[in-house]
Amino acid sequence: MSSDEPSTHGAFSARHIGVRDADRAKMLAEVGYRTLGELVDAAVPAGIRTVGDLDLPTAASEAEARAELVELAARNTVGIAMIGLGYFPTVTPAVIRRNVLEDPAWYTAYTPYQPEISQGRLEALINFQTMVGDLTGLPTANASLLDEGTAVAEAVTVMRRVAGKQGGARVLVDADTLPQTLDVLRTRAAAVGIEVVEVDVTAPLPEGGFFGLVLSYPGCSGAVRDLHAVTAAAKARGALVAVAADLLALTLLVPPGEFGADICVGSTQRFGVPLFYGGPHAGYMAVREGLERHLPGRLVGVSVDASGRPAYRLALQTREQHIRRDKATSNICTAQVLLAVVASMYAVYHGPEGLTEIAQRIHGYAAHLATGLEADGVEVVHTEFFDTLSVRVPGRAAQVVATAHDLGLRLRLVDDDHVGVSCSEITTKAHIDLVRQAFGRQDTARADGSEDSSGSSEASAIAGSCERLPPALRRTSDFLTHPVFGAHRSETEMLRYLRRLSDRDFALDRGMIPLGSCTMKLNATTEMEPVSWPGFADLHPFAPAGDTAGYAELIAQLETWLAEVTGYAKVSIQPNAGSQGELAGLLAIRAYHRARSQGGRDVCLIPASAHGTNAASAAMAGMRVVVVASRPDGTVDLADLEAKCAQHADSLAAIMVTYPSTHGVYEEGITRLCELVHEHGGQVYVDGANLNALLGVAKPGEFGGDVSHLNLHKTFCIPHGGGGPGVGPVAVAAHLAPYLPSHPLHPETARRDGIGSVSAAPFGSAGILPIPWAYIRMMGAEGLVAATRTAVLAANYIARRLGPHFPVLYTGAAGLVAHECILDVRPITAATGVTVDDIAKRLIDYGFHAPTMSFPVAGTLMVEPTESENLAELDRFCEAMIAIRGEIDLVGNGEWALEDSPLRHAPHTAASIVGEWSRAYSRERAVFPAGIGTDKYWPPVGRIDGAFGDRNLVCSCPPIDSSAS
Repeated sequence: MSSDEPSTHGAFSARHIGVRDADRAKMLAEVGYRTLGELVDAAVPAGIRTVGDLDLPTAASEAEARAELVELAARNTVGIAMIGLGYFPTVTPAVIRRNVLEDPAWYTAYTPYQPEISQGRLEALINFQTMVGDLTGLPTANASLLDEGTAVAEAVTVMRRVAGKQGGARVLVDADTLPQTLDVLRTRAAAVGIEVVEVDVTAPLPEGGFFGLVLSYPGCSGAVRDLHAVTAAAKARGALVAVAADLLALTLLVPPGEFGADICVGSTQRFGVPLFYGGPHAGYMAVREGLERHLPGRLVGVSVDASGRPAYRLALQTREQHIRRDKATSNICTAQVLLAVVASMYAVYHGPEGLTEIAQRIHGYAAHLATGLEADGVEVVHTEFFDTLSVRVPGRAAQVVATAHDLGLRLRLVDDDHVGVSCSEITTKAHIDLVRQAFGRQDTARADGSEDSSGSSEASAIAGSCERLPPALRRTSDFLTHPVFGAHRSETEMLRYLRRLSDRDFALDRGMIPLGSCTMKLNATTEMEPVSWPGFADLHPFAPAGDTAGYAELIAQLETWLAEVTGYAKVSIQPNAGSQGELAGLLAIRAYHRARSQGGRDVCLIPASAHGTNAASAAMAGMRVVVVASRPDGTVDLADLEAKCAQHADSLAAIMVTYPSTHGVYEEGITRLCELVHEHGGQVYVDGANLNALLGVAKPGEFGGDVSHLNLHKTFCIPHGGGGPGVGPVAVAAHLAPYLPSHPLHPETARRDGIGSVSAAPFGSAGILPIPWAYIRMMGAEGLVAATRTAVLAANYIARRLGPHFPVLYTGAAGLVAHECILDVRPITAATGVTVDDIAKRLIDYGFHAPTMSFPVAGTLMVEPTESENLAELDRFCEAMIAIRGEIDLVGNGEWALEDSPLRHAPHTAASIVGEWSRAYSRERAVFPAGIGTDKYWPPVGRIDGAFGDRNLVCSCPPIDSSAS
């Protein structure tokens, strides 16, 4: 790119990039360079820089990109999805769609690691946990997982960990389990040596040991079976039992916790979350008492703040992979928070009566359809079901499905003789009539002109709401009894509740979130809007290929563009989180070695500074982790690397390395690192967490990488959503392309067989792919390069401004950082006692989210400003940090005692300054520190006592009289 300008005025890139021309010159002068090009050339090693321009379409305007997306959406045919298989059309209440799913106050928020400024979404998530716990009949649920397939795999891992050596390495799985769930489970189990055995749960369990049993309730076929006896039989043999259950069905069916299940898992998609062509959807897991500390992912708990007031926080082993690393049972870092919030608010909106009514109506239509088909002489295989029928039509199943398609319905082709039909929240009497027509019924009227008994009115269908449920399995216990599920019936009340919660949070719509490694950049409205369009939102993931031409083109284009910008040959967007992208990349490496008769290569080298998910992912891929030392300057110790490569030459599978490094620098030794690993037979995995510092400047696939995962919720503008959704595509060199994820229900038959699936849907969280597509399409090659250069400029500007006050721990060539910098607080702590926590909480008073605390180095703050922030915001942050350093000095010189300083009392709530005041600093200084105007953010609670919450674990809605509300 010849010009140093990001783009011309009015282009999208000029809207995305916050720094203006005059400001850019000022920032460059601060860091000592004339142009962005000179700065990046000085920072990035010459040996890895990309030669030539990116081969991408010319940047489109916002109007042009929108028009192209309109056309792509129009090429998707949205029929009435009655396919089932764990995905159902649903109705997202408009007040929730507009005020959660489409509201930047919710979708631009970060993971709630700073709980004092996350109380709104934490309350929504504790509502989610309460909803799941109540419906499953189990006391503790986590705050969402990625999807149903991976949730089942996580449950199996939990059961194995709890069982220990008892039962060996065998898990029994209900043969009537969703096919995509079985495939994800087989993929994950094979990597760690677990044997998966399908069983008929209506027959005696097989001989031999097993540590766990996975049941489906209802089954994939729709059958509702009494699982009391098989659960008791498994537990009598020392095994644990996990049940994959439909939460909506549990409003009518006896919950798994009441028949002895240890774990219950599934999806909350049908609680108001669109189909999205497979995702994002929030999975769930609930456990019996005693298993709380084995839950993967996140758990929201109730603690107290400094004034003793109840407050929410993440509890227990929220990111256990950082603590246990390769001993962790899960590599999950993100969840599907935004979708969990939608699901929880769906339950708040409808309440227990509303959910029950919806479930009864769905079951009523299914029962009505079964009665009608039986009257038509068609065999319905199961007499007891909730919403799904398995219909036997020997030799003509394909014909029935094709006829239904012509009528606007999408049914499931099970095999040559069977068709699956699933009713949902949008099913009507007209749909039922069309289904019967597809099965061959010619007329709904009798010869005498009267309607037959199977053609009863819609009201009659609903009235027979439980007629096809086993009487012994009908639910009698209450659920959703907490007042929150009954207090917001009018839209006025619901609207105000959503606003009240969002006002308690700090998201990107309020100010900068300068988190290292998380790239909290603009999520532009033009990128976000298409997510809600019916052509993208309402498509079933297993819709026939002929219905999905728009998605097919969008996905193909996006995969091609991602391959181009990374320098790899092939990309799969199936992984629905960065953690799953890591796993997919490592599984590809293992499959490659096995295909070359080198299956013994199982050692994964990981630098000491690496993100905790790296080690956890390696263990989940069946690899042995060997740590490579870091040098004092934070770079990988190449001498130690060479020694470890030589030591494990016959067993070396891979190295996982983040570039730029986790320490925020462009390491000069990256090419030598790649050479060393390749010389010893290993593959190079380049973690894409920091791709925002490479895009258009260097390509991992060109400087030595064999595989990378990419975080589309970082570099490519999918919003963090309070901790999810995410997309973590895996990009590979040509020799690894045959080992990308496959899927048993992939629309392309050639991609159905392979190493297996890592996500439940063929294209993972496809519903949010229009966001990165729009970002790349509107930025173009020049815009992407300008964004990277500006991100590097912003980080170096902050490093230069703050360096005299908080030493920058690591720098690379010419004293420069990459896209983030680490501020060393350890000397300050040693001299004054002021900790990174004190600085983080005091920043809230100044109107900022804190940087990343104590990662990758304990006692430090890692700052990433991103290219989207303007100079005024960067300066506001710097001035806040400098002012805080001044307050630290007042502690250091004895003017304030630390325990009576604003640093230790932060954050200050409005309530804390009311009444008597005897502190050493003024009320004004507490809440209106230097540079803060009257338009300030007020935290709803004071500093939260995390240890209290762990000692007194409460993970469901607290009683109304003690609520943080």
